Amino acid sequence: MAKQMKIELRQAKPSDVNEITELVKRAYNGAGTYPPDKIHGQIINFPEGHFVVLVNKKIVGYSASIRLPKELVMRQHTWAEITGGGYGTTHDSNGDYLYGYETCVDPDIRGHRIGQRIYSARRRLVKFLRLRGIVFGGRIPNYLVNRENVKDVKDYIKKVKRKKISDPTLGFHLRNGFEPIGVLDNYLPGDIPSGGYAVHLLWKNTEFEAVKSKGKTPLRQNSVRVVCVQYAQRAIKSFNEFETMVEYFVDVTSDYRADFVLFPELFTMQLLSIKNEQVPPDIAIKHMTKYAERIKDMFIRLAVKYNVNIIGGSHPTVVDKRVKNVAFIALRDGTLHTQEKIHPTPDEKYWWNIQGGNQVKAIETDCGPIGVLVCYDSEFPELTRHLVNQGIRFLFVPFLTDNRQGYCRVRFCCQARAVENQIYVAMAGNVGNLPRVANMDIQYSQSAIFTPCDFPFPPDGIAAETTPNVEMVTIADLRTDILLEARANGAVRNLKDRRHDLYTVQWHK
Repeated sequence: MAKQMKIELRQAKPSDVNEITELVKRAYNGAGTYPPDKIHGQIINFPEGHFVVLVNKKIVGYSASIRLPKELVMRQHTWAEITGGGYGTTHDSNGDYLYGYETCVDPDIRGHRIGQRIYSARRRLVKFLRLRGIVFGGRIPNYLVNRENVKDVKDYIKKVKRKKISDPTLGFHLRNGFEPIGVLDNYLPGDIPSGGYAVHLLWKNTEFEAVKSKGKTPLRQNSVRVVCVQYAQRAIKSFNEFETMVEYFVDVTSDYRADFVLFPELFTMQLLSIKNEQVPPDIAIKHMTKYAERIKDMFIRLAVKYNVNIIGGSHPTVVDKRVKNVAFIALRDGTLHTQEKIHPTPDEKYWWNIQGGNQVKAIETDCGPIGVLVCYDSEFPELTRHLVNQGIRFLFVPFLTDNRQGYCRVRFCCQARAVENQIYVAMAGNVGNLPRVANMDIQYSQSAIFTPCDFPFPPDGIAAETTPNVEMVTIADLRTDILLEARANGAVRNLKDRRHDLYTVQWHK
């Protein structure tokens, strides 16, 4: 398998100072940097507010922030004044806003959403600390060259918002949910392209709670965005054509800032149409296994590039000299996980000689532990219960069904798993047809995202669903806090009310 890019985001440490200093030089093209003692002071004054992003263990992104009270961040101020000359000595541990005062990215790293990762980390920090939001002064580097085309800096901001003027920095902030609340005069006098101005920007934490938490909870986001791809099977001419189609859907989900994208079971069988030869099913499956490494590489590359966790449906793969139906789970930090289908269907066993796996394990992600069950496995409640015992709150089910009866079996079981385990369940299937490919000649699908059936959720337990048999995506935002609340205090409490004295799920391998 080709060498892949490994991305890590973590809190900055004093031992990172020299590498951060060099990064800042590269980011500002040698125009200036912080002396090492200043960066050291920034990190020491508020370690939790400073992040670095590493690509293959090299620091390519740095972010600095402090906590400050509302009365300071909302009034007129300069960068030097509010940051203590850049040392972060003004940090107030009782402050109710996170104030960002530095974000820089290596200019040689393009197209991997490094800045987006940093801003997502800041949001998670704000939610974890239960702060009101994020405030900072944002540069407007295209202001000077457009000054003759605007009345003043406020007019410039309006025209950028209306897309009449392009400003990459302000545009990035607007796309990431920040709203201009004013202009900071003489914010950075040395910032000539911005005319010394900065846009006073605010992001509000809609989950803000005035009462501080007494406990410590994991630093994970509370709302998780899930996308299901209802994928159309049609003839293609090359692997590159297939890869282009997959990348299109991943790109779309990234534009919507999704956390997870789910593809259908065996959607890769489309690759058999390249040669368009009608061969015996067992020969076709052996041919498909040759693509396994290329498909793994593809998913890892796309997950890192587009900053989204990918549940890549499933693909026939040789494992210990046996062909298995394996789901590839590529996380946006560059790691890859697999989940074998435990129960092949009778057709998979007879026509394709596919054999079942032996383990189902929770997969740790930046949004918490998840589980993956391939199609038929969702019809065995013990598997989901075993995953829930390992802590999952999200279950992903890639499926493939050729008629409505088969589809309904999967759908109704997925809904049952959501209710009985008080979890979210996402399912994605294929549509279209491949006439010369056995068991892929016709498809029936209506992809969906299910919730428990209780008052905090949709009455029918359906967060989102697609139109049947049409290529499209469906999207839902899933809140973990209301899931936990339902488990603890819902109208019914399936997990809490289990009779452990009478029954349990025991895994024998």
